[in-house]
Amino acid sequence: MSELGMGTRAIHAGLPQDAHGAVVGPVYCASTYRLGTMERGAELYRGDAEGYVYTRMGNPTVDELEKKMAAIEGSEAALAGGSGMASISTAILSAVKAGDHIVALNGIFGGTTYLMNRVLAGLGIETTYVCAGPGAPECIRKAMRDNTKIVYLDTPGNPIPVITDIRACAQIAHDAGALLFVDNTYATPINQRPLEIGADVVVHAATKYLGGHGDALGGVICASNEFIAHARGVTLRDLGGILGPFEAFLITRGIKTLHLRMAKHNENGMAVARFLEGHAKIERSYYPGLESFEGHEIAKRQMSGFGGMLCCTVRGGLAAAQRFLDSLRLCVMATSLGEVNTLVIHPATTGDANRTPQERAEAGITDGLIRISVGCEDAEDIIADLDQALGNV
Repeated sequence: MSELGMGTRAIHAGLPQDAHGAVVGPVYCASTYRLGTMERGAELYRGDAEGYVYTRMGNPTVDELEKKMAAIEGSEAALAGGSGMASISTAILSAVKAGDHIVALNGIFGGTTYLMNRVLAGLGIETTYVCAGPGAPECIRKAMRDNTKIVYLDTPGNPIPVITDIRACAQIAHDAGALLFVDNTYATPINQRPLEIGADVVVHAATKYLGGHGDALGGVICASNEFIAHARGVTLRDLGGILGPFEAFLITRGIKTLHLRMAKHNENGMAVARFLEGHAKIERSYYPGLESFEGHEIAKRQMSGFGGMLCCTVRGGLAAAQRFLDSLRLCVMATSLGEVNTLVIHPATTGDANRTPQERAEAGITDGLIRISVGCEDAEDIIADLDQALGNV
């Protein structure tokens, strides 16, 4: 399957051979499965035979999604979880224990930061945060310790799509015997494949671009057979953050059009970013495709498209941001991203509100910052709505 094009893999990879000849695989809602004989049941539980025992440990519909994700991300295997955070926590807890250390960027997803600060810290796992962007490799090098087990990146970053050099960070991690984790949610495998340039583990919030329609929660880990086997057989099985069969079906269906949707997200993202960059009411536009963006050259090297995620800073701070957001008509003010419709959010008072003022400042999250997940509507309609809303700032 790897020799086929990305769009072909997105459509065909993981497709099961249905007994009735159905082109679309069925949704297997069963919670448990016939073990057959006592001997076969014992073999299945030991892992000496292939088959299904209990949906917490494996399900045919979820298996289809995992095979499809491994094919398009270029990994040996994949493991689905019940949400992006279920997959992120499963991946991290599969690689660290008490006394270990993590180096993470200060521009990662807020939920991951909360996990590291609230849960992992209480388990004796310390995290050091360093600068994201072009200067990240040197910051990471200085932060590495003898007990560092994970270097963790979001690139593009979240909420600001800061770009960090994956290949350079991988070299630093590997030289120290650590694993490089990359959250590839913003880029998707269509625009960026971190495993091909040095990453060891890739995580996705499948709720976002992979599903693409705002109707299913899920997450995916892509990594080596060895890593996935441990994560599945120990961490996910015992913690129980599994993906339901129907959600797996919806996300699998979404992936079949991922390459088509991402082409539109890429096109619209660039158009909206250029509009905002030239607007008098906008202090700054953050988008990897803009030549003015600090990480633009790195993005050109490691990405094949710049995506639909961007940020802008509205002149006038919090009051101006509120007038802008409250004036939107077409664009929807809502959490999440990567859907076919354009979603807009104010990070400082929503997803990043629980960060301290210092943490927000270090991540560049000001009161005037707006995050926009540019959808698949006609670009001129998105821009017209943003323009009329800025007229009230």
